[in-house]
Amino acid sequence: MKSNLKVDILSDQQKDQILEGALDILEKTGVNIYYDKAVELLVEHGCTADGVHVKIPKQLVRDCIRTVPKGIQMYDRDGNESMLLTGRNTYFGAGPTCCFFIDPYTGERRSPQKQDAANAAKVQDALPNFDYAMSLCMIADQTANLADVHEVDAMIRNTKKPICTWAFNASNLEYVLKLCAVVAGSEEKLAERPFVIVYSEPTSPLKHTKEAMEKVFVTTKYGVPTLYTPGMIMGGTSPVTIAGSLALGFADTFVGLVINQLLRPGAPFIGGTSGTPLDMSTMHTPYGAPSTSLLLGASNEILRYIGIPSFDMAGATESKVVDAQAGIECSFQTMISLLTGGNLVHDCGFTDIGLTGSLTMLYVCNEIIGMAKRYCDGVAVDEDRIGLEYIDEVGPGGNFMGSEQTMEYFRTEFYYPDILERRSYEDWEADGSLTMEQRAAAKVRTILEEYEPKPLPDDVLAKMDQVVREAEESVKK
Repeated sequence: MKSNLKVDILSDQQKDQILEGALDILEKTGVNIYYDKAVELLVEHGCTADGVHVKIPKQLVRDCIRTVPKGIQMYDRDGNESMLLTGRNTYFGAGPTCCFFIDPYTGERRSPQKQDAANAAKVQDALPNFDYAMSLCMIADQTANLADVHEVDAMIRNTKKPICTWAFNASNLEYVLKLCAVVAGSEEKLAERPFVIVYSEPTSPLKHTKEAMEKVFVTTKYGVPTLYTPGMIMGGTSPVTIAGSLALGFADTFVGLVINQLLRPGAPFIGGTSGTPLDMSTMHTPYGAPSTSLLLGASNEILRYIGIPSFDMAGATESKVVDAQAGIECSFQTMISLLTGGNLVHDCGFTDIGLTGSLTMLYVCNEIIGMAKRYCDGVAVDEDRIGLEYIDEVGPGGNFMGSEQTMEYFRTEFYYPDILERRSYEDWEADGSLTMEQRAAAKVRTILEEYEPKPLPDDVLAKMDQVVREAEESVKK
């Protein structure tokens, strides 16, 4: 969706100042890169290295920014056009790697299972305001160091929408992309019509591990979109100021961008500067804090300014339950994401400081996104919508319920909620006096019990089973 409303957090002068700061960091301060092949590649292209410490010239970064595609066409599992990551187009999905999960039937907070990743994909497949899927968990009932492979296996089987995922290391990522290639028909077809985006990140401040760099090499080789963004803690692993964190965050993002483009000029790349403040009263990092959304919103603007698709965050709460706090935090985040034009918005369904995935919260986010989209549609003005002839026809003291204009526009001018309560008190009471959390939880259970995602062909499922078996055998050697 492209928002008709927008806000500007930064002026062009401020964007240039932050970008110049990021380039200064790379050229003067430098970064530590713990992957020999990445260091060698950079040195071949004019960078200087002292062991793992590398300094990257400004001009090399500028040259690589110019070769990044300004848009990425994503496809669904069946090869149909889905998301176009460019400009102010905004798309929503869940988040990954929660180490706890709210059981959709008992409400228990427990360790995630592979079925939870499948259920998360199924719910996202069913809900209209989610455009792609993430697992909302890090499963704990399969081989521990293959959780990433099993999560992708579960997601692909339960949604045809694009997926965004992660991997422990390059070896596991190869299996993840083999699964995707099986569904696409071949590695070449996966590169031509990608339905998967792979997330990797540096370690702030200015450290790029062997695992992070290797994954950039693998995604670039396969030709699927590479998403490389830090997860900063403002006041901890990045400056306490939003402006300073933006400069540092872009310096780290640009390392992944440069490697990606040196390996394959024109390879699809998504950037970002994700970060949360360090709450000095609790020493936790709140996703729902205003500073988080301001940082991400400014990052969206800067990335659009230089023509790179952006990674954003919304739909996450520090609350442990689906309550007023959850609604407040997720609503503000979603509005800022739409108003600043973030392209790939993730983490819907996060609760408990990003530790716990909740399908109920995911369902509430679907409602929040729907409302926010209507706000951001703005007000359409034309002669028919002003409708002087309709007003004249009704005249003083009349009503517009039977007007042709009402029949034409009431479905699009008004927002009709799914789980918001608009009935009388008596009707609500007669229906069980359910809270929004209870209504959303019931809707989730209905999806899990009645919704059937489009199945994959049996031969594709058999090939996927084989890839998972190969991954399991590899860790036994």
